[in-house]
Amino acid sequence: MRTFRIAMVQMNPTVGDLDGNVRRITAWLREAKKAKADLVAFPELAITGYPPEDLLLKPRFISDNRRALQEVVRQCRGLAAVVGFVSQSDGIDPKPARSSVVPAGAHELYNAAAVIADQKLIATYCKWYLPNYGVFDESRYFHPGRRLPLVRLRGTLVGVNICEDVWLPEGPTRFQAAAGAEVIVNINASPFHLGKSRVREQMLATRARENGVVLTYTNLVGGQDELVFDGNSVILDHQGEVIARGKAFEEDLIVADLNMEAVARARLAQGRKKPLPRRVASVVEICTASLPAVPKTRSRAIPELATVLDQLEEVYRALTLGVRDYVRKNGFTRVVIGLSGGVDSALTAVLAVDALGADNVWGLFMPSPYTSQDSHEDVAELGARLAISVRTIPITTLFATYRQSLAETFEGRAPDTTEENLQARIRGNLLMAFSNKFGHLVLTTGNKSELSVGYATLYGDMAGGFAAIKDVPKTMVYDLAKLRNRRGETPVIPKRTLDRPPTAELRPDQKDEDSLPPYEILDPILQAYVEEDRSLDEIVEAGSDRATAARVIALVDGSEYKRRQAPIGIKITQRALGKDRRMPITNGYRNS
Repeated sequence: MRTFRIAMVQMNPTVGDLDGNVRRITAWLREAKKAKADLVAFPELAITGYPPEDLLLKPRFISDNRRALQEVVRQCRGLAAVVGFVSQSDGIDPKPARSSVVPAGAHELYNAAAVIADQKLIATYCKWYLPNYGVFDESRYFHPGRRLPLVRLRGTLVGVNICEDVWLPEGPTRFQAAAGAEVIVNINASPFHLGKSRVREQMLATRARENGVVLTYTNLVGGQDELVFDGNSVILDHQGEVIARGKAFEEDLIVADLNMEAVARARLAQGRKKPLPRRVASVVEICTASLPAVPKTRSRAIPELATVLDQLEEVYRALTLGVRDYVRKNGFTRVVIGLSGGVDSALTAVLAVDALGADNVWGLFMPSPYTSQDSHEDVAELGARLAISVRTIPITTLFATYRQSLAETFEGRAPDTTEENLQARIRGNLLMAFSNKFGHLVLTTGNKSELSVGYATLYGDMAGGFAAIKDVPKTMVYDLAKLRNRRGETPVIPKRTLDRPPTAELRPDQKDEDSLPPYEILDPILQAYVEEDRSLDEIVEAGSDRATAARVIALVDGSEYKRRQAPIGIKITQRALGKDRRMPITNGYRNS
C-alpha cells in the first residue's frame, strides 16, 4: 500500500523572537525526523510569530526573517518541511501594476510558506486570500499570491496553501486538487473564539470531501496579546473523516500515515480527469536521493485523536493559556491582583494560579468603610484555598484624607459616584505601587458586561497591565467559576462568593442591580448589540424590554472612551472589546 507519512507541529512561537522561533522549529524538525515523517508542516508565519503587525514595516525585520528562514533550511536535513515566513517575492516577474492598501514605501510582502527538502528551498507558496476583518489586518501588510506550485514527494502530489485559502470553495484547494494534488497541506494561525473549532472542522470536512483530497490543517498554539491560538490541528481523509487531531491549547506533534492508494482509487472511480488550471505552476519534483529511504517494513504511525473539549472548558483553557503566555513572553514572573471577595477577582486569581503557580500570584485586599465582613472572610478563605500570599491594606484612612482634602471644594455637594470612584482609584494606586516596587504585573478583574456599559472606574479598577476576563460576560464568569470548583476534592472559590448578589461595596448596601439590569437580562442585550450589531428594534423583537434595551445601548455608546483606555484582554467571543470592535469615540450616530 502506498502511504505518505505526514507530521504536523502545532508550536507556540513568540512574535519577533526570530532566533527563539528558529530554535523551536529546529527542535521539532528533529522530532519529526525521529518519527520518520516524509513531510512536516509548521504553522503560518512560524518564523516571525503571528501577527507581527507593524514589525512588517521595518526593513531590518524582513531581512532578519529571511536569514532566519535560511537557518531553518540549513537545519532541515533528511526530510521535507513546510514553514511559514514573510517573502518579498511571489516568484512571478514582472509584477503588474495594481492598487494596494499597503502603506506607501512599504515592501511588497507576502504571507508565504516555504517548501524545504534536505537543506534546499524547493518552492514558495504565497497566500491568496488576505483576511481583513475582525482582528485581521493582512491587507495592510501583504499582497496576495497569484500562483499555486505543487510538489511531488515519494510519488505523492502535494499542494500547499495558507489559512484563509482553504475556507473558500472556489479557492486554491479546488485548483490544486483539479491539478492532481492528493494531499493539501494547509498551515494556519487561526485565533480562538467560542465555538470556532467545531465550525472550522466542519468546513474542513466539506473541503476534503468535495475535492477528494486528504487535508491536513496545522494550527498555531499559544497566546499573543489579546489573541489565543487553540491548536486543534486536524487531518481529514478524502471522505472528510477525521483521522488525527492535535491537543487543544498545547504544543503537539501529530503524525499519521495517509493511505494514498485509497485516494487514487476514489479518484479513478469518479473519473477525475481535469486539465491543469493556468494558475497552477508546474510540478516541482523533490529529489529523494538524499532523503532517507523508506523502510519496506516501516511500522504504522498510529495517529493521535485528541478529545474535543466542552465549550466552557475551551474558554477556561484559553484564558489560562492567554494569561500564562502574556506574563511569560513579556518578561514577568509574578502577578498581583486586587481581591474584593467578589466572583470576578476570585476567578482571575484562580486563572492566574492555574497559569503561573501559587508562588507567582499575590493578592492585595484593600477594604474600605463599606467592605462587609463577608468579603473579609471570603478573601481570606480564597487565599488559603489557593495557597497564595494575600496582603491586607485598609484604605479607610487614605479615603478620609482624600475627602478632607476635597471638603472645601466640594462643600454643599452631596456624596455621589465621585466618592465611590475615589475608593477605586486609591486601590488602583496601591496596586500600581506594588507593580512598580516589585515588578509584578497587575491583572485587572473587570468583565465584559461591566466594560461594555462603563460600570468601571478609569484609573481605578481599570488600572493594570492585562485584563484576563475582559471578554467574559458576567453570567459566564459564574459558569467558569463553577466549572473550576468542580475540579478536585475541594472547591477553590468560596460558595458565598458565588451565592451573594454582586456588589462593588463602594457605598452602604450597594448592589450592581442598583445601577444595571440583572446580568441575565443585560448579557443577552449586550451580545445582540456588541457582538451581533443588532439594532434596538431587532433586540426588542427578540424579546427584550424596549426601555431597558435603549438604556443599555446608550450606556455602551457612551463608554467607548473608557474602553479605549482599558488594558488589553483575552479574546474568547466572536467579537471582543478590542481590535474586533473599533468604534469612534466622538460619534453622533444613535442606534435607538
